Amino acid sequence: MEIMVEYLAKGFMVMLMVSLPCVLVAAAIGLVVGILQAVTQVQEQTIAAAPKILAVFLTIIILGMWYIKILTEFVIEGTVIAFNVVPKNDEFVLDSNYYKHTKPFSNEMYDKINEPSKDLKEIMKNPGKLPWVDSAEKNIYGPTRRGANPTPNLIERNKMMGR
Repeated sequence: MEIMVEYLAKGFMVMLMVSLPCVLVAAAIGLVVGILQAVTQVQEQTIAAAPKILAVFLTIIILGMWYIKILTEFVIEGTVIAFNVVPKNDEFVLDSNYYKHTKPFSNEMYDKINEPSKDLKEIMKNPGKLPWVDSAEKNIYGPTRRGANPTPNLIERNKMMGR
């Protein structure tokens, strides 16, 4: 467990090391542009955006290889922990026959409040065959009853006949 917490802390440090230079450069450029805007009394918000974008882009280009090195080392350390350290630690590894004696998701698939009825058990045993209580109930689910179709009126009849 300590390994995971330590690796999580290292992940936060990597995140800070990668993002902090870009954030600091953007803040510094924003401060300089803000001072210049206050001195010149030009209060245009789009003026501050272009230098910030350019400076952050240059920071990423300059420090890009260092970012790749840090992130690569972090991923390699994570895979070493996942494939070499954790399997050798008895606290994290389950027995090979763990699922032989347990049923995964058995609690989710069983309704403890409403016990399954006899009809439901019968349906589960015979899929595709619906259990009918009696023949009268079965006849309810027959084809729909249709009434007489209304006859078309004179205008509709003339359109159908093409007159």
